[in-house]
Amino acid sequence: MPYAAVLFDLFDTLVLFDSARLPMVEINGKRVHTTARLLHERLVDDVPGVSLETCYGALIDSWREAERLRALDFREVPAAERFRDFLRRLALDPDAVPPTLIPDLINTHRRELGRAAEFPAHHGPLLRALGKRARLAVVSNFDYTPTALDILERAGVADLFQTVVVSDEVGWRKPHPEIFSRALARLGVAPADALFVGDRADIDVVGAQRMGMPSVWINRGGQALPAGIPPPDYEVRDLAELARILEVTD
Repeated sequence: MPYAAVLFDLFDTLVLFDSARLPMVEINGKRVHTTARLLHERLVDDVPGVSLETCYGALIDSWREAERLRALDFREVPAAERFRDFLRRLALDPDAVPPTLIPDLINTHRRELGRAAEFPAHHGPLLRALGKRARLAVVSNFDYTPTALDILERAGVADLFQTVVVSDEVGWRKPHPEIFSRALARLGVAPADALFVGDRADIDVVGAQRMGMPSVWINRGGQALPAGIPPPDYEVRDLAELARILEVTD
């Protein structure tokens, strides 16, 4: 085992996000998978008169705005901030609604996202074998840490990780160095002694390279490496190939 620690991205690395697992609802004559219906049901308890279609539009627009802001400098937009924007798009004052509304909306959304995350069965034995040889961590771009923890707990692997570092806690998203530095500090290992595994060349691989960390790119679709990105140390199609790279036999 050549590394003291292995750090993993979460979505589309440890778990596969399947939007088809989200509740289906008809919006303006189209069927879509979204949490909007459940959010609407909770919202109208306190704010009657808001339509499902309006709720869906505000949800999408708040997500797009959060993504726009994140792309500017990799600062995270936490779930609470996004849902305040969601309410403003419904012509509501976030400071005037009942204090339980925003937390309830976030938790409703979180619960459904957790259900839409599929943990491949063969990932568990691999992580358990790796955990006997190295310290493990999760480093994830996401706006609400409890969602990440819930997904790992549902998969039955939360106890295998020495730390879980999510961008809403740090304030910065990959590839910003701060989120990697936070994880490495908690693990107590130097960048050169840790391996980072992720599915995004432009975020996971680039971020690790800037830190001086070796990297594994999970390239399931066999895509070409984006221009300007140096090749990762390893490129695989499936996480199972990590056993060969790290010489893990059980």
